[in-house]
Amino acid sequence: MPTPSSESPAGQPAAPHSPHAASAGPPRCSDVVSVHAGIATQLRARLPAPIVFTNGVFDLLHAGHVACLEAARSLGASLVVGVNGDDSARRLRKGPGRPLNRAADRARVVGALSAVSAVVLFDEDKPLALLCALRPAVYVKGGDYRIEQLCEAALMEEWGGRTVILPRVPGLSTSALVAALCPRAALVRAPSAPGMQVWA
Repeated sequence: MPTPSSESPAGQPAAPHSPHAASAGPPRCSDVVSVHAGIATQLRARLPAPIVFTNGVFDLLHAGHVACLEAARSLGASLVVGVNGDDSARRLRKGPGRPLNRAADRARVVGALSAVSAVVLFDEDKPLALLCALRPAVYVKGGDYRIEQLCEAALMEEWGGRTVILPRVPGLSTSALVAALCPRAALVRAPSAPGMQVWA
């Protein structure tokens, strides 16, 4: 069961939008500036191995998210979920007014799932720094990807980790849920709970 971390989004060190140096080849951990070393050390010490890692925005949690997270957890003894911070989520351009829920609230909901061992917020475009700090045994990505397309997969190879791609559940997506709501719903952002802490 996750426990609240003393860190909050405002209290975390600033992270660059592009956490690895521009190069012709895939990123390496030596190129990545990590702001997650402290929390990663705590998680490795506390959680049973092997650790599985996945990430996403998780704006409106639905059955497709739950199925993916349960499948990810089945690949190891612990599941750490990286949740995009608000600025990171906005840069993904998922639609007007997105994310609907603030980062601390999205992290709190994901952390309440029994399959999830810990949740960590990250503000980079991709969770490369968090991957390098945590060094999980398995990285899980949901969606229509090929492993060779993922720079995260190249990082995983540095320490002998593996990357697993899980198919999306057909017909289930946050964007589809938003589109099904009244037109104004996409422009509304729910207020976060006062004093909510990041779950990690």
